[in-house]
Amino acid sequence: MMEQEITTFCAATDCYSLSRLRERVGGRPTGEGRQRIQGRSAPEKIDMFLTVNEQKIYAYTGGKAFNAAQPTVVFIHGVLNDHSVWILQSRYMANHGWNVLAIDLPGQGKSMGEPPATVEDAADMIIALIAAAGLSQAALVGHSFGSLIALETAARAPALVSHLVLAGAAYPMKVSPALLENSIKAPEKAIAMVNQFSHSMLAPPPSALGPGTWLYGGSRALMRRMLLSNAKTNVFYTGFKACDSYAGGEQAMAAVHCPTLFLIGRNDQMTPPKSAKALAAHARLAKVKEVNAGHSLMTEAPDEVLAALREFLAE
Repeated sequence: MMEQEITTFCAATDCYSLSRLRERVGGRPTGEGRQRIQGRSAPEKIDMFLTVNEQKIYAYTGGKAFNAAQPTVVFIHGVLNDHSVWILQSRYMANHGWNVLAIDLPGQGKSMGEPPATVEDAADMIIALIAAAGLSQAALVGHSFGSLIALETAARAPALVSHLVLAGAAYPMKVSPALLENSIKAPEKAIAMVNQFSHSMLAPPPSALGPGTWLYGGSRALMRRMLLSNAKTNVFYTGFKACDSYAGGEQAMAAVHCPTLFLIGRNDQMTPPKSAKALAAHARLAKVKEVNAGHSLMTEAPDEVLAALREFLAE
């Protein structure tokens, strides 16, 4: 596709970034993609890098420049995911009075450094990230592995966390030996296994990823990309091993001071609802919200998840 054709396509479809479209058609992105296109200015800033423990950590901001005067929400993804799994929720919050830091965990995606080997290591990184952003407090929203990280962070540094949202959480979060083994020896097989148990539908509602999106295919592509993003460390195995080994969930939950929301997929086979409810019993200020989804509830029930987040974070 020629540049003139790309520009015309952008004008017709209200596309704001020429560089993004170049990426889609195989060209190299350039700075001009952030300039005005057909008289329309691009968003101020859609991403940022924070120096955490001497490594660059990527954070998607939802298309808005970071404003330290606003409240901040940090989104933390699960194993072999990245910031993009929060696309609807992060963009909404960024456009409704919140700073958004939807991160890629260290050593994967766009972030540098070593992947966290334990939930505790990851929690220490989040504490350092909040400090690096110059924040005195933030709301934490975590999914799956990310929910354990958010939980441990809130327990270790309760003064730093205003709200805690645990989506697709469970404790203990045990991983089957077969899945752990295949994550090393046969990662494609392990990816297929995870997809089988993570989804309860083939296509999501259109507000998440657009009409006709194939959840299984999109998830497989993301997981493969994250696995390949680190040539030194198998982030698939490392993440699942950290979940499987985490032994401090009940003590951490009891140490959390802030309000906590459990977002549960009614049809979740990876982290069954009963496991999340058992953990919620140890919380001081817990709410439980079930949505009609499997483990990938941000895409299978995007509107319900967003509504629950919006209501909870307004408290």
